Amino acid sequence: MTAVLRVQEPGLFTTIQDLGRPQAVASGVPPGGAMDRFAHTAANFLVGNDRGAASLECTLVGPHLVVESPCLIAITGGDFVPRVNGLPVEMWTSIRLAREDRLSFGGRRSGARAYIAVAGGIVGDRWLASMSTNIMAARGGMHGRPLTDGDVISAGEPPAPAAADRALAPELLPPYAEHTLRVIAGPHVGRLSPDAREAFYESAFVVSPDSNRMGYRLAGPHLETSGDDMLSFGLVAGAVQVPVGGHPILLMADHQTAGGYPVVAALISASMPVAAQLAPGDEVRFAETSIDAALEMRQAQRAWLESLRI
Repeated sequence: MTAVLRVQEPGLFTTIQDLGRPQAVASGVPPGGAMDRFAHTAANFLVGNDRGAASLECTLVGPHLVVESPCLIAITGGDFVPRVNGLPVEMWTSIRLAREDRLSFGGRRSGARAYIAVAGGIVGDRWLASMSTNIMAARGGMHGRPLTDGDVISAGEPPAPAAADRALAPELLPPYAEHTLRVIAGPHVGRLSPDAREAFYESAFVVSPDSNRMGYRLAGPHLETSGDDMLSFGLVAGAVQVPVGGHPILLMADHQTAGGYPVVAALISASMPVAAQLAPGDEVRFAETSIDAALEMRQAQRAWLESLRI
């Protein structure tokens, strides 16, 4: 383990994340992990890591970091205008940094979350087989909290030598700018009235400021539901719930493990990276798709990522 980065400014909400704790859901622990798993995995593959290695997830405002030891990094996800020693650097590309180099971000250009991977994988506190930061439980990552000034970030031994300037072609990125989320019908779609179902697919919704890693509250047309109260049932990231107030909630990485609101739709896995890059105030629409099309899009994204594996 080697100290590689020192936090000069932490950004708005920068945490250590890996692929989370799916095995702990049955015990009532949210799965957590990186919100944009495509970007997280791409960053890791670009520097020669396994997909499960931990990275830094930066939200809306990126951190300022000073290099403690020479390292290879990659920055993916939202474009926060990354700079090394004040000069712009490419995203979705492996970059070699020297001691005392300074990594900073000029401001948010697009997206909501950027990812920084370091060859060898970032090392954090492990809880329930994951280094992902769980803020509510104050476990994992950097002592269960976001990064703060003065934190020193360590990395493990790189598993294999990786070269600088490896890149993912722009045409292989998810359609981040579209803001149209593809869904399949949920188990309780029949509880929507005909007008509500039409409104769900034909109207735009806006991500509320009252949104976080647990889920997005979506402002838009009132969706009327019917039927008796429901017993709680298991939930997954990407589920679209409609509570009594009629405004949908899109569940994300830190979602509760069970709930009783009707689930009227579920995002396909290929749309989850796009959802992860939505910020408060962004407009979003839903488009119904088939399971066959969803599987085809998932396979395409997996193939794009596999093209980066060393």
